[in-house]
Amino acid sequence: MRFLITAGPTREPIDPVRYISNRSSGKMGYAIAEAAIEAGHEVVLISGPVNVDRPRGAAVISISTSDQLFDAVQRRIRDCDALVMCAAVADYKPAKTYKAKIKKSNENFSLELVPTRDILVSLPTKDRRYLVIGFAAETENIEANARKKLRDKNCDIIVANDVRVAMESDENEVGIFFRDGEMKKISRASKKIVARELIKICEKYFEKRLTKKNGDEFVL
Repeated sequence: MRFLITAGPTREPIDPVRYISNRSSGKMGYAIAEAAIEAGHEVVLISGPVNVDRPRGAAVISISTSDQLFDAVQRRIRDCDALVMCAAVADYKPAKTYKAKIKKSNENFSLELVPTRDILVSLPTKDRRYLVIGFAAETENIEANARKKLRDKNCDIIVANDVRVAMESDENEVGIFFRDGEMKKISRASKKIVARELIKICEKYFEKRLTKKNGDEFVL
């Protein structure tokens, strides 16, 4: 299989020295890339700014902003069998980017934010030949929010986790939700172990889709 994997945070610039970002370490996305390579698959990794060693054997594309990530995915999506959207993409960005550093003053300062482009929503919904695996980083109502994202973003699979467990950690535990209503859970373990299990699930789901096209029954 050919995997297109996104990882890490985005940085949305305010001025030359400040930006809006999040606490994503990129470790989960990088672990997924390593697991896919170990399993013999091709990997293109689109990565935001992280302090993680590059996986050997992956083609790595470095990005910073959500717009750069959007463009990188759009350019390469047709050449993959599975898109794994593990990056923690900023939901909002400044409406205006200042060319010079904003000077501190004693007055209040307001920053207008606008929504970033939604990569998952932008993907075609018909005759799509690749799998779309989205991630839902939640702090509450994890299952309900994950199932809603699965429907609203037209994903094949949603991987949901509690950010209070996963963020900046070497461990994770996830719930995996499928279009047919099925749900699987991977108990708390190192992100490398979780990643290997996710790759196995992607392989089975991809095989299931191919088998279904041939009219045969396949159980995941």
